[in-house]
Amino acid sequence: MYIGFDTSNYTTSVAIFDGVNMIQKKRLLNVKKGERGLRQSEAVFQHTVNIPQLIDKLDLSSFGIDAVAVSTRPRNVEGSYMPCFLVGKSNAKVLSVFTNAKLYETSHQVGHILAALYSVGRLDLVNERFIAFHVSGGTTEALLVEPDKNEIIKASVIAKSSDLKAGQAIDRAGVMMGLSFPCGKAIDDLSLKSDKEYKNKPSMSGLNCSLSGIENKAKIMFDNGESRENISKFVLSSISSALVEMTDRIIKEYGELPLVYAGGVMSNTLIKGKIKEKFNAYFAQPQFSCDNACGVAIYAYLKDRNE
Repeated sequence: MYIGFDTSNYTTSVAIFDGVNMIQKKRLLNVKKGERGLRQSEAVFQHTVNIPQLIDKLDLSSFGIDAVAVSTRPRNVEGSYMPCFLVGKSNAKVLSVFTNAKLYETSHQVGHILAALYSVGRLDLVNERFIAFHVSGGTTEALLVEPDKNEIIKASVIAKSSDLKAGQAIDRAGVMMGLSFPCGKAIDDLSLKSDKEYKNKPSMSGLNCSLSGIENKAKIMFDNGESRENISKFVLSSISSALVEMTDRIIKEYGELPLVYAGGVMSNTLIKGKIKEKFNAYFAQPQFSCDNACGVAIYAYLKDRNE
């Protein structure tokens, strides 16, 4: 059995993987009404409270653990750091010592990619080159993913948003309209009630996009009395246009490589539908698209098998 810990800025997550089946327990962090996020100190406190409760629900006493893995940083690049990941790291360390299990460290981003591959039955892609999109509140990036002997996969950024992230655009529009943070599910539901069609021309610079204009336009629409349904549809249509254009340009630059989409934003109905209309791509199932420790547990499994 392989256990993974992930303590991102908005979700506490623990998962167990046996090589085939996955069990995960996770809890969203509480954000006060009207707020657009959490301070790191508050995130650390909530993770510290949550992890023992989630471990208790998994009943680890009934499992023999071969290896433990934990996300200790947002990305596998120098300088990538957030204090909230220290909570997962310390708990993983304690568990590995008391169970005499091997301990592996990876990044939150690698966890997202591996969870997406698992959810679509394509873990074999860790042995190939492919393009992965990681689209969330903290990241809007396209990555060239290649096999790596030490890290299982190496993800290099080849395109990104130059300013606002897709999840930020969604959450800021949602909070402006009085929705509770995080706003993705509510924005998704509202957008499906709109019958308006928006043809958006994305702001691009090479392979990169700019999303800051979406927030500005949404505020103008809100101030002018536009319905929440139409504002939600506009925001999601704009993001989908940018992601479609990014994908199209990446394919022209890098060729027809497998496409994988992960991150909480990619569970959105409209965005996923627009991309599927044009490209043959893999999308993580919703429970594996949002922040989770499943990919981190898979990392422990793959590392253990390779040693």
